[in-house]
Amino acid sequence: MFFHVILTTECNLECRYCFGEALEDLDSDFSGFEVDYSLPRKISYDVALLDKFCRRDPDCVLIFYGGEPLLCLEEIKRIMDCVYAKHFIVQTNGLLLDRLAPEYVNRFSTILVSVDGDEALTDFYRGKGTFRRVVENLKFIRRNGFNGEIIARMTVMEQTDIYRQVRWLVENCEFPFSSVHWQLNAGFWNDFERRRFKEWSEESYNPGIRKLVDFWVSRMEREGVVLRLYPFLGIANSLLFGRRKELLRCGAGWINYAIQTDGHIIPCPSMWGMKDFYLGHVGNADPLRLKKVFVGEPCTKCDIFGLCGGRCLYANVTKRWSDDAYILVCKTVRNLIDTVDEAMPRIRKLVGRKRVRLEDFEFMKYNSCEIIP
Repeated sequence: MFFHVILTTECNLECRYCFGEALEDLDSDFSGFEVDYSLPRKISYDVALLDKFCRRDPDCVLIFYGGEPLLCLEEIKRIMDCVYAKHFIVQTNGLLLDRLAPEYVNRFSTILVSVDGDEALTDFYRGKGTFRRVVENLKFIRRNGFNGEIIARMTVMEQTDIYRQVRWLVENCEFPFSSVHWQLNAGFWNDFERRRFKEWSEESYNPGIRKLVDFWVSRMEREGVVLRLYPFLGIANSLLFGRRKELLRCGAGWINYAIQTDGHIIPCPSMWGMKDFYLGHVGNADPLRLKKVFVGEPCTKCDIFGLCGGRCLYANVTKRWSDDAYILVCKTVRNLIDTVDEAMPRIRKLVGRKRVRLEDFEFMKYNSCEIIP
């Protein structure tokens, strides 16, 4: 099982798509849900409880999450020193990676770092100077012995040219990424009416995905390299291995849960404080017997549900966007799946010629990459 350990709700950045959206969305409520807005800002339960909890699952994976988890350096060290886990992962904005000693950083199997593209775009979304500090910290941890996977985790909005920005990260960045994931900022806030999502998704994002898939496969043909572009990698993996009945691909609610700062367990980090979805407490729950929470309609009636898996449990439950608005998001998913599917004859030919291997399409599933953006 995988567990996002929410160490803090505080952050040292004020990003446009998180802090900025929260300010715009301040007066909206979660009609029909009971939400606890008074949870502790930092982890408040005994770490010994977390260790006892994890030891019940021999395959327990812990993902440090926030807010910005590296604001809690001492708590991270205490957990890594005292809690059993098969793997440790961190999802971070990267600004404080140089503050955690190599003996801890080098134990992470994966670091997901928030980089939204080139310097100009990242700084536009996240604040001036952010990109430069993150890249220097990534160079620093590599020099100090980190050999695990580093995933550039992009948040994507209307200012993003997905084709150009992903290509820049893997080809032109001074710290080139072989692993990239992105997530659309869509359906998380009551913001559709103030956005240009329809025009951007149809005129920029969807065509960009088609060009990017061609680039991805062309790179395989030319160099025999399968870049770990997670939305493509996950879909291709399912198609290559004949898995067309995938559950929610991030694992939320069935194999990947979150532990709040007060110790209560929820299906997904985005469902923080939603009491209707509390599934127990780390102090007394069995990690292998947690209640499963699945997406419902309209996802379950969709003809691509088996490959999509439902995209987002939080969006499916809260319905922050109208059905008509969310159809636009579904069209981006359909475009993504169809485009990868259309490229599969080229990929299978490369596998048959041993230009690439089936193993190149394997990855640690539920590692905090949602797969479906």
